[in-house]
Amino acid sequence: MDRSQIWKFNNNVDTDQIIPSQYLLLPTIDEMKAFAFEPILPDFAKVVKSGDIIIAGENFGCGSSREQAPRILKELGIRAVIAMSFSRIFFRNAINIGLPAIICKEAYNAAHHGDQAELDLSKGSLKIENNILSCTKLSPIMHRILDHGGLVSFLNEEVL
Repeated sequence: MDRSQIWKFNNNVDTDQIIPSQYLLLPTIDEMKAFAFEPILPDFAKVVKSGDIIIAGENFGCGSSREQAPRILKELGIRAVIAMSFSRIFFRNAINIGLPAIICKEAYNAAHHGDQAELDLSKGSLKIENNILSCTKLSPIMHRILDHGGLVSFLNEEVL
């Protein structure tokens, strides 16, 4: 199991903080991703590494329903977003584009920015340093959607 660096965010991180609205005018996700979390961590897109994990408090992804927010995180290589709770629309958008969104109530208090973690989606467990935490285990259908890279790819392969 691969170890991932943790990026820790507080409660109520909204989609305007994930990707400020002025950058939605850029023509591609690839161009937009350079501005991820600009209001909170201006250099995030420059220093985040593929496979890193975001851990957040309550209500991650609140605000507008823009699909670009989880897409940008996925394009930056974020392995999963783990939070105490999610905005309903962010959660669905994340799964639909193939980004794991996992609820783990204990992760926020157990994690520190920069810690190393191991996530096992199939077991619903998260190991932070020496703590093993239980997370919400995704349903088999959600695993299949994630394995296909998102809902559209899943439906295209399942139907065809």
